[in-house]
Order: sequence, then structure tokens, then C-alpha cells
Amino acid sequence: MKKQFFTREVKVGIMTLVAIFILYFGLNFLKGIDIFSSVSNYYASYENIGGLVPSSPVYVKGFKVGQVEEIKYDFSKQNSFVVKISVAKDIQLPIGTKIELYDDGLMGGKAIQLIYAPITASQTMHQSGDTIESQVGTGLMAQLTGSLLPKIESISTQTDSLIRSVRTLVDNKDLTKSIASIEHTTADLAVSSSQLKKMMNNDVPHILGNVNDITSDFKQISGKLKKIDYEATFASIDQTIANLNLLTKKMNSSEGTIGLLLNNKDLYINLSNTAASADKLLIDLQKSPKRYVHFSLFGRKSE
Repeated sequence: MKKQFFTREVKVGIMTLVAIFILYFGLNFLKGIDIFSSVSNYYASYENIGGLVPSSPVYVKGFKVGQVEEIKYDFSKQNSFVVKISVAKDIQLPIGTKIELYDDGLMGGKAIQLIYAPITASQTMHQSGDTIESQVGTGLMAQLTGSLLPKIESISTQTDSLIRSVRTLVDNKDLTKSIASIEHTTADLAVSSSQLKKMMNNDVPHILGNVNDITSDFKQISGKLKKIDYEATFASIDQTIANLNLLTKKMNSSEGTIGLLLNNKDLYINLSNTAASADKLLIDLQKSPKRYVHFSLFGRKSE
């Protein structure tokens, strides 16, 4: 009888190995490690890593080329931390390259970036396992603090000056008088507003009623004016003006009685003389009426 090779125990062992491999691959994948690609490892030492942790990214000009593999520490040394980074095998680091620790965002996370040295034709490259010169870059918050502090100090000085000016203004007696004057003016405005409100409620409706009556009267007058025969009226006026012109013309001429009276000088002189004689006669008649009137019951006496 043949023995089966894939027994239950073998199957369980194979499944366990596969599960361990998947777990290992999954954890490294979550860390950003590609176990199927070859990498080069480099080292850098720091006095303070500022919260850098394994699996932190490694950048070249903002492009991720690797990650932090391991961090070792020895607090008896000045540079207590040794950081191991892994970089893709095709990334060549020329001599003079620096490994910089810097802030990765506003939340305080840390990352590594590789600062390349100028590449020349005869320049040699670092080999995997080399310790590369390290440096700590200025953090984003430090940059912001450095640029904002002078402005904040200037604003603080201006604010202090403004507060002093406001305090001086508040303590000034003229301000108190001005406020009292404003309160008095406000009270007067309130009284005026109340009076205006009463006038609007009482007088304005009557005024509007009168305006409506006047408007109605104008409407009636306008209606009557529309009925007037303006053409006939103007024709009559033209006829009257023509008659006046004719009358004036005749008065200016020597024809007719009025024209003769106005234009005949001799007639004017005769009339004047006649009037003067009549005036003398009346005066003499008043003085000596017996000379002109004789009246007697017994007959006229002989002179």
C-alpha cells in the first residue's frame, strides 16, 4: 500500500508557510518595502532625530526613493543615533551627497532627503553600507517662526502704541464733553422724531386730502379747458387785433372825426379858444347875472 505524500500534516505545514510569507509580505508592503527589488543601504548619525521612526520616507527632490530601515542608539556618544536607510539599487549617490533630516509637513513628522553633490565625469559613487555625512534641515515651523516673529514684534509695538493712544483719548475730558453733547443731540433728535411722527400721523393725511381735492379741481379745469374751441377763440382775438389796428390807423390818419380831432391843429386851437371864451362867459355870468337875465313882475324897466 502506497503512502500519500500530501498528508494532512503536510498540507497544514504548507498553509502555515504561505500564511507566514503573506503576513511578512503584507507587513513590508504596508511599511513601503518592496521585498522583490534590490536596495542599497546607507548610514547616517544624528545627535537628535526629532521623532524619526523606521519606515519614514526617503526623498530625492521630493520623489520617494526609499525608506528608513532601522534606527540604533547609543546615548554614551554625542551622535547617539545611527539611522540606516534603504534606497533603490539604481539610485547612485556621488561622493559629497548629504543625508538631511527635515520636517515633513506642519504636523511635525520627520523624513529624510538626499541632497546631491554636483556630479562630474570623474566623480566616484558611494557604495552600499557607506556612512554618509548628515545634517539637520531648518524645519518648516522654524522658518515660519523666523519670518513671522519680526512682523509679530512690529504689530505688538503698534498695538501697544494704539492702546496708549486709546487710553489717552478715553481719559481726555473733552471726550466726556463730546459724549455728553452727543447724548443731548440724540435726545433732541428723539424729540424731533416724535414730533415728526405726530405730524405724519395727524397733519399729513389732511394735507394729502387737500392735495387730492386740488388735483380733482385741476382735473375738472383741465376737462373744461379741453372743451374750449381754441381755434375760434384765437380767430376772434385775431379779428379784434385787426380791428384795433384799423382803428389806430384811422386815428393816425386825417380821415374821420377822431382823425380830424387828433390831427387838425387849427381845430384844436379853435376849440381851445371857444373853451376859453365859454369859461370867461360863465365867470362873467356868475359875477353879473343881471346883465344877461331880466325878470320883473311889473314889466321891464327902462334903463
